[in-house]
Amino acid sequence: MSDYLIDDGMEVTLHFTLKLEDGTLVDSTKDKAPATFEFGDGNLPPGFEHPIKGMAAGQDATFQITPEHAFGQHNPQNIQTLKRADFGDEAPEIGMVMSFADKAGTELPGVVKTIDGDRIEVDFNHPLAGRMLTFEVEVLDVKPVTTH
Repeated sequence: MSDYLIDDGMEVTLHFTLKLEDGTLVDSTKDKAPATFEFGDGNLPPGFEHPIKGMAAGQDATFQITPEHAFGQHNPQNIQTLKRADFGDEAPEIGMVMSFADKAGTELPGVVKTIDGDRIEVDFNHPLAGRMLTFEVEVLDVKPVTTH
């Protein structure tokens, strides 16, 4: 067992489970390989990194993550009305997740909300925006990052 604590410059291996307020499972590594990442590398949103800082291998904990620290609040301005022509040959259906490029060329996933004739409403909020999340972690290993 190492005595390293989770902090910048550490490679962390852990199992995590992410759930909604009602207990609905969003994501988990429990049935697959654990996640390994460098603390502070941007792999985890800061709101998920902050609570695990200082934990050591062998520890587990459960955290409530507020929308501000997870995927942000739901923003009505992120719901856009597009024309059917914007979809090209694709036939949009309600609930469908489609990818659009913004002006900078960044891919933005959007969910088709309503279809009204030629007008299609697409929600570009993160699917977990505005949700309170439960983040369960089981830290398996903490060690200094090795540079090759």
